[in-house]
Amino acid sequence: MEEVFRLDREYLAQTYKRLPVAFERGRGIFLWDLEGRRYLDFVSGVAVSVLGHADPELCGAISRQARRLIHMTNLVHIREQAELGRELAGIAPGRVGKFFFCNSGAESVEAALKLSVKHTGRKKIVVMENSFHGRTLGALSATWKPSYREPFKALLLPNFQFIPFNDLSSAEKAVDEETAAVMVEPIQGEGGVRVASREFLPGLRKLCLERGALLVLDEVQTGMGRTGRWFACEHWRVEPDIVTLAKGLAGGVPIGCTGATPEVMDSFKQGDHGATFGGNPLACSAALAVIRAIKRRKLVRRAERMGRYFMRALRELEEDHPCVEEVRGKGLMLGMELDQEERAEEVLLGALRRGFLINVTAGKVLRFLPPLVVEEAHIDALVSTLDELLRGRGG
Repeated sequence: MEEVFRLDREYLAQTYKRLPVAFERGRGIFLWDLEGRRYLDFVSGVAVSVLGHADPELCGAISRQARRLIHMTNLVHIREQAELGRELAGIAPGRVGKFFFCNSGAESVEAALKLSVKHTGRKKIVVMENSFHGRTLGALSATWKPSYREPFKALLLPNFQFIPFNDLSSAEKAVDEETAAVMVEPIQGEGGVRVASREFLPGLRKLCLERGALLVLDEVQTGMGRTGRWFACEHWRVEPDIVTLAKGLAGGVPIGCTGATPEVMDSFKQGDHGATFGGNPLACSAALAVIRAIKRRKLVRRAERMGRYFMRALRELEEDHPCVEEVRGKGLMLGMELDQEERAEEVLLGALRRGFLINVTAGKVLRFLPPLVVEEAHIDALVSTLDELLRGRGG
């Protein structure tokens, strides 16, 4: 692995804080590094590999499509893209029923921002503190974290207003006749797995309807069954005007998607937006395979069930360890906040040495995003290891 690390340092942009490991292959929830050591994956590429690694059904769909047609310009009709639109319309929240395909979550946010402005004729976007929507300029302008924003301050767009997450009174003051949209993550992923309160999303929905603004729900990380629902907003019975989706949609093949109600999406006219690779046959075939596999294997229901099991186990750790400040999340999107960033880093590296891939976000929150095929035995193994590491043993 040292040779890979050296090549990385010499030839690649150093934009990531990488763990000291490189993987050769995976199967299900398991990964094997270049030296043949096995790990349990509780990150799944940050909520991407919903079916796990090397899923035979997904691999078969990719292989078959690659032998037929990998790429096709959007200047012609693409059968796989049209079929994916129909499939998504069957699972999308509320009246969302038309879709624009791109290549990433950030791109899906960019499309949502443009669509909001085009549809309403307004210019202001209300967004949340602790939000993360991406690193392209529009998405970065909507992202809260100062360390992401400050180096590029001169390029950021001025028409974004941040308000505290879960604060309806601030929203009531911010949303006015100039507001095109309110954009919010039902669960803030990079912000520390912070869950919207029971009242917040319904309150935003009501406020947007009253004041003529659109409600944009960023489900890039929470979509595709991750929280025990196809889309996290279903927990609150809230219907968006626009929804963004990416990560788990094609199980690892790059794809992004912006969905909207028909009347909103129809505000986009020819030439308003585009993406060369967006919705290509390969990515769409992969997404179709993922959706059908999730349906057939009942993985949304499984995520809810495994999430409850996982949550109970993590809350037992919370009771046993004073250094655990809070456990939160829904389904298989869970976070455990510790008292110190240094302790979180120690647990992260200790888990890696013990054969578990986990993630730390927002400084001191251990974030768990396993594939939807995770089993109780896998969860038990991780929780036992976390227990030992939090006690200061076995690192």
